[in-house]
Amino acid sequence: MVTAGINEKDGGATARSDPKGRLRLLEKNAEIYRDIVPKIVQAAPRAVILVVTDPPDPLADIARTGAGHDRVLSTGTFLDSLRFRVHLAEHFDVDANQVEAQVIGEHGTSQVFLWSAARIAGVPVGKLVEERGETLDAVRKQVEDNVRYANITIIEGNDASQFGIGIVSARVAEMVLRDERAVVPIGSYHPRFGVTLSLPSIVGRGGVIRSFEPEMSREEAQALMLGAANLRKAEGRN
Repeated sequence: MVTAGINEKDGGATARSDPKGRLRLLEKNAEIYRDIVPKIVQAAPRAVILVVTDPPDPLADIARTGAGHDRVLSTGTFLDSLRFRVHLAEHFDVDANQVEAQVIGEHGTSQVFLWSAARIAGVPVGKLVEERGETLDAVRKQVEDNVRYANITIIEGNDASQFGIGIVSARVAEMVLRDERAVVPIGSYHPRFGVTLSLPSIVGRGGVIRSFEPEMSREEAQALMLGAANLRKAEGRN
């Protein structure tokens, strides 16, 4: 697990209005990764590398280059997906374990919430919203803002948002060490998109074994492509 680098507070990435979000930290943290990743590989050439530092997706691409192999993961949108489920559960007053919902793409401002596939007890969330006399747009804005800027809210109250990502990192380590073949939204390199981003993926001893592209609405698919383009631009790729 690589957690080295400046965090959001020290790096000035705590403004909700900033479209760059965590990507503001990339330049400085990229320097750190270019220095330490080759040393990690020299010490542990067969290890799976989990990138935790923000922004984890472009840093995972830098780590892949420095490592010379594809056994590189980013924590990606695993934490965002858990937060998505928790906020939906709170809104509908149910146990979060009964909520099926995922966030994919970038762990950042362009992340994609798969509302079209979100379910509670097999019932589409959109249908439940209608039954409550609410509008999906209003619920979406509230939930997405709570999830997308959760790190900033936590930093404002606690100076650092280390606990959630700590739990996620430990869980990913268990998946790898136990060869669990668990399926979670996690970041790995995808040739079709040309960058590391999160899709539902099987995680085991070798890292990501296989990824899936879930069913998406046209709007969600377009948002995923735009998010990938945003990451390529941040990394200086076409």
